[in-house]
Amino acid sequence: MPTAPRPLNPAEKLDWLRLIRTENVGPVTFYQLLARFGSAAAALDGLPEIARRGGRDRPLTLFSKAAAEREFGALDRAGARLVAWGEPGYPPTLAAIDDAPPLLSIRGDPQVLQRPAIAVVGARNASANGRRFARDMALQLGQRGLVVVSGLARGIDAAAHEGAMPTGTVAILAGGIDSVYPEENRELHEGIAERGALVAEMPVGTVPQARHFPRRNRIISGCALGVLVVEAALRLGSLITARFALEQGREVFAVPGSPLDPRCRGTNDLIRRGAALTETAEDIVAQIEVQLAPAAARRRDAATASEGPELAPAGDGEVAAARHRVLERLSPTPVPVDALIRECQLTPALTLNVLLELELAGRLERQPGNLVALL
Repeated sequence: MPTAPRPLNPAEKLDWLRLIRTENVGPVTFYQLLARFGSAAAALDGLPEIARRGGRDRPLTLFSKAAAEREFGALDRAGARLVAWGEPGYPPTLAAIDDAPPLLSIRGDPQVLQRPAIAVVGARNASANGRRFARDMALQLGQRGLVVVSGLARGIDAAAHEGAMPTGTVAILAGGIDSVYPEENRELHEGIAERGALVAEMPVGTVPQARHFPRRNRIISGCALGVLVVEAALRLGSLITARFALEQGREVFAVPGSPLDPRCRGTNDLIRRGAALTETAEDIVAQIEVQLAPAAARRRDAATASEGPELAPAGDGEVAAARHRVLERLSPTPVPVDALIRECQLTPALTLNVLLELELAGRLERQPGNLVALL
């Protein structure tokens, strides 16, 4: 990811905010634009032309400077601040994933985000035993020096936050940093802000919608060395977090349960598919122990890691031919980018250039797992 491991100055951070909030720009596209143009300011200038080449028939809406300044003001009033990828306060484990948020709103103690963490997630309609297990497990993990990350939902998430409150917990929010959801967790929300950290990718004032939760889940797994699932029905959101964990190279742990309880079918299925059967905190610590020793080195490396080919400009004729070849092989069915590059027999840089143009034109959608599909 092409960015210097240093604090951004106010003007640079304003440009980063404008770029990531601009229409059709997601995290992957953001980093590709930085690689291509060298700065967010230059990328903002070049966006309209790229979108036009991708086939966009109306002007691209850029996030205005005034709107960005209003968001900074709202963050200040909420008691939060923006931290950019590559800055010292950014969660180091999260920085290593392909689609790490370029900017995070953080409220609370930023130091808790620098410590090794385990995510604990599960059913919202959890049983009393499930909630007690999650609370006790979080406490035990905290006593072993691990921060507990979760999503502040009712049920298992809330129990995990409660158990880890004395030792360190991080809540990843689906909405804005000022959005309390569900309302019943308001006291817990404020407690985490005082004794741990709240983290949000979405703008201040965003009320969480269904589409926001998968984006939130990739951050939960991305912040952690592994994900523990406690009670989850089949096709529950917690299983999405587990899938992200696998894609990100994280460990997946699952608590076994009764086959007669629908809330345990998802966790039992995870174990059947290779997740580590987990009954105690020691089961987790033993599995990640090898990752804890070099964690400091990985945190340093994350800030300077460079990933993927540079998006060098190509001639108009070459790009037009590549665009035709890529469009022939794309459809509404998602396809891995790596497979598309092989199928098109184009260079990675040229293929990524075409995908960038199509996405900015509103003709392409990126999906988790480095998948793309036509809209």
